[in-house]
Amino acid sequence: MTEQAAFTLRGRNPDVLTCIANLSNDEVFTPPEFANRMLDTLAAAWAADHDGASLWADKSVKFLDPCAKSGVFLREIASRLTQGLAVEIPSLQKRVDHILTKQVFGIGITHLTSLLARRSLYCSKHANGAHSIARSFKSDEGNIWFGRTEHSWANSRCLYCGASQATYDRDEGRETHAYEFIHSDGIKARIAELFGDDMQFDVIIGNPPYQLGSDGGTRDVPIYQHFVEQAKKLDPRYLMLVIPSRWMASGLGLGEFRQTMLGDRRIRELVDYPAANDVFPGVEVKAGVCYFLWDAAHDADCNVTTIRGQVAIGPQQRNLSEYDIFVRDGRAVPILHKVLNHGEQSIKTILARDKEFGWTSNFDGFHEKQRTGDLPLYYIRTMKRAVGYIARKEVTKSAQLIDMWKVLVPKAFTHQSEI
Repeated sequence: MTEQAAFTLRGRNPDVLTCIANLSNDEVFTPPEFANRMLDTLAAAWAADHDGASLWADKSVKFLDPCAKSGVFLREIASRLTQGLAVEIPSLQKRVDHILTKQVFGIGITHLTSLLARRSLYCSKHANGAHSIARSFKSDEGNIWFGRTEHSWANSRCLYCGASQATYDRDEGRETHAYEFIHSDGIKARIAELFGDDMQFDVIIGNPPYQLGSDGGTRDVPIYQHFVEQAKKLDPRYLMLVIPSRWMASGLGLGEFRQTMLGDRRIRELVDYPAANDVFPGVEVKAGVCYFLWDAAHDADCNVTTIRGQVAIGPQQRNLSEYDIFVRDGRAVPILHKVLNHGEQSIKTILARDKEFGWTSNFDGFHEKQRTGDLPLYYIRTMKRAVGYIARKEVTKSAQLIDMWKVLVPKAFTHQSEI
């Protein structure tokens, strides 16, 4: 058996992981090129912290992908380690066995993706199979674990992820989408059960599921923040995840998570893509996506880079906690400083909220013909602008605003991403 035949993580033509379709917009496969971009960021940070040493030449470093889908992160890490450890472990087979059994670990998010991840990493869906490039595993799963996990229901919602019982309480034949990594009160103890009592991961990296569908499909429940929080509890040296950028200014139930992220001085690098298509072609993730490098030893401002198409702004050193939301475009920060320095009244003091007059968007309590004293009511129905009329006495909320000038500002969109 030749070395090329024994280990073929490189040289696939084409790379199958560039060809597979996404499962959905909330479980998005990471393109290999983007995974390697993240690994380059990680390697640069490691070298800066270790007198220029290569991360890929260290046989003691342990990596975990807690949300493995295609297995691309584990595959690319293993490939880099295979090259980096060539001098220290000359035998290719011994090197491969060491890397796959001692350094790279994963937790599949579904049964299907666990098989796919094993196929990517071990070249076989069975880690101990005849076609596996590893020779030391005794189990089918190797170091990529998956087990069916159930939600914990209370008041029709999962206590851990907020999933709807009506939607996700499923029989044995269907995936529960109760991801193991975030359905545990003691993640350290659970990791010890899966991979051994002495397991300590130096690097946690991955692309977690983003959300779970709601009962009616109108308000999806974000869950990626739970992966960030659980990963920090494992006390890695470095944490790097791809997540939607909505947390920076909005997002259902993300207020506490946003303040935690903005106030965390351990976030060393933040790379933001306002248009998700720049990372995941053909996938719409409103407000774009970002990845961050969290460094347990870092206590300083964060290097922020914003990338739109081929244009990169930054890196710029920024204090993430300067405001209660994150101003994404660093070029806007000096402008904001100038405006705030004038100390003028905030627009928030004159900005009317939704339903200022008590009416919802489907309000139809008006008539089409104007009578003496009626007020005009401008509305859009079936994509057409129209005017209805209502008696002044029927305006029972915010009546003091009736005779004041008003400016209507619609929600703004750019590159299919929500601002």
